[in-house]
Amino acid sequence: MTTIRGAAAITGAASGIGRALAIELAQRGCDLALADRDEAGLKALAAEIGKQRKVTVHRVDVSEAGDIAQFASEATAAHPVLNIVINNAGVALLGTFEEIDQAQMEWLFDINFWGVVHGTRAFLPHLKTLTEAHIVNVSSIFGIIAPPGQSAYAAAKFAVRGFSESVRHELAVAGSPVKLSVVHPGGIATAIARNSRTGVGVTDNARRSQMIERFETAARTTPKDAALCIIKGIEKNEPRILIGNDARFMDLLQRFRPGTYWAPLQRKLERMAKGK
Repeated sequence: MTTIRGAAAITGAASGIGRALAIELAQRGCDLALADRDEAGLKALAAEIGKQRKVTVHRVDVSEAGDIAQFASEATAAHPVLNIVINNAGVALLGTFEEIDQAQMEWLFDINFWGVVHGTRAFLPHLKTLTEAHIVNVSSIFGIIAPPGQSAYAAAKFAVRGFSESVRHELAVAGSPVKLSVVHPGGIATAIARNSRTGVGVTDNARRSQMIERFETAARTTPKDAALCIIKGIEKNEPRILIGNDARFMDLLQRFRPGTYWAPLQRKLERMAKGK
């Protein structure tokens, strides 16, 4: 069991799952180091949490290794007992592989994959000095399955999964006090799709609207419920945290049909879109 105590560092904290995690962890007695590019959102969140806990806010671009190194330095100086790190920041990109260019793919990887790597590397030396610590790296159900139109996103989230599992095994072999969980959310009711970028080759605005509508129709798990699931996973030292019935179903389907899961899943998604 990992005890929720000390302090937590959270990237992507100004909205969505990150924001919900900050609120729930504060209620459980955690101090917080909150990071995001959205400074106004961070300040509003800090004001909402109020004076119940010590909260520091940090403007951080997770695609920049220097930003995260500075964040880790400032956060651990302000919170010497910081023992939870949640690499949560992420973005989305709509379009097939042929509709996105290399620069867009690299932009997504810099945030969704390298941001996780930078965060893990920057905080790990401090965490290893403690008697109990936990890293949470947020992947996606698209780190387990890979639907069409998500080539960049799925590639990055699969990479987060592989990286995290390997580091977790390395820590265990070394007898480290640091535990690591990788999170696979299904559809979470956040603004990630609405805030997504569109591939340079996507010229149909109606198609973008349809993609967003489909996501928001299927996204049935609230950020609060996702946060509670992650906190439970931290407390139980769960190596893998699936969030939502949709994620559990898709994970199970992939296990039974690892090479052919897409056809039955597509049929199910089409029925859901028609309300059946």
